[in-house]
Amino acid sequence: MVLGKVKSLTISFDCLNDSNVPVYSSGDTVSGRVNLEVTGEIRVKSLKIHARGHAKVRWTESRNAGSNTAYTQNYTEEVEYFNHKDILIGHERDDDNSEEGFHTIHSGRHEYAFSFELPQTPLATSFEGRHGSVRYWVKAELHRPWLLPVKLKKEFTVFEHIDINTPSLLSPQAGTKEKTLCCWFCTSGPISLSAKIERKGYTPGESIQIFAEIENCSSRMVVPKAAIYQTQAFYAKGKMKEVKQLVANLRGESLSSGKTETWNGKLLKIPPVSPSILDCSIIRVEYSLMVYVDIPGAMDLFLNLPLVIGTIPLHPFGSRTSSVSSQCSMNMNWLGLSLPERPEAPPSYAEVVTEEQRRNNLAPMNACDDFERALQGPLFAYIQEFRFLPPPLYSEIDPNPDQSADDRPSCPSR
Repeated sequence: MVLGKVKSLTISFDCLNDSNVPVYSSGDTVSGRVNLEVTGEIRVKSLKIHARGHAKVRWTESRNAGSNTAYTQNYTEEVEYFNHKDILIGHERDDDNSEEGFHTIHSGRHEYAFSFELPQTPLATSFEGRHGSVRYWVKAELHRPWLLPVKLKKEFTVFEHIDINTPSLLSPQAGTKEKTLCCWFCTSGPISLSAKIERKGYTPGESIQIFAEIENCSSRMVVPKAAIYQTQAFYAKGKMKEVKQLVANLRGESLSSGKTETWNGKLLKIPPVSPSILDCSIIRVEYSLMVYVDIPGAMDLFLNLPLVIGTIPLHPFGSRTSSVSSQCSMNMNWLGLSLPERPEAPPSYAEVVTEEQRRNNLAPMNACDDFERALQGPLFAYIQEFRFLPPPLYSEIDPNPDQSADDRPSCPSR
């Protein structure tokens, strides 16, 4: 777009990653350039940048105030994370059209560097939702005398990193539920559901292994299913607006009466989604895995297992089960390792200490004059003799039992 003699005004970021996508986190330095191309000589009052990060929610609700009376209630709230302004050329006075203080820019392309630091405090991850958003942007404004300013805004992405390699996110999630179907005075057998996943924290692109058992003792045909849901919660003026969206799902085999189905690590892949937002006061984004049984003509039986979608994936040296507790509960194969029927006896004392070494150790020691009499006394001789006596012979039978086998109490009869 050509405005006067200004051919183009663009913003470019110095990206910190190999993908050339401007992605930052709290504490990072955001740097870049404002690129200006002009076709002739122009006079400029100022070239400014304005950087801002904020979360904002907004929704409306219609309410009745009596007969034939209705009104609309607006709910808005905003949280600002940072607000930075800087002047790259010129001065602050935009309303001053005097000839003094103008800067002349010659024809051609020009670059003006800028940089600012994001706050060290936690920032909400960039997000676009149904009733709110979290946005970070840089705006450039070129002010010239007697002309409208040329403005350009460009957004950048902020990730508040969530490391799933923390104990709370590596812990397994599990649950069990049961439901009995009733129709008038007839009651059928129960439908039971048990489900478990290896951990709570995942990253986009991973697959969740679902371990589940569904038992159908009712008279109806049921279908086991699983789905990942995203829940967006927006807060303003003491009210909350919630939006629930399906992210991914799968379907099991139909289960007739009296049948049982077992999922031994059924995979459900997480598509590219926004990370969880847990630290923003007006926007919250959470995830859950719902394992449920679709029951025709009745309320579904379901289990909700909480999830956290993070940004730092599982360490490659982690085991398949991600945590000590899940190793114990989901992979007990180590108990099958064979142990020797009888432990080997330790080597005898004669194999370790020869008679000559023992006699040499019991020989009198050269000591200082001040301690010679004390070291040659009976107590020292006893200690030395005790230290180098051979240990008792190895035996699996207690040579000094506390009581005879006949006097030991027997287990009560069952």
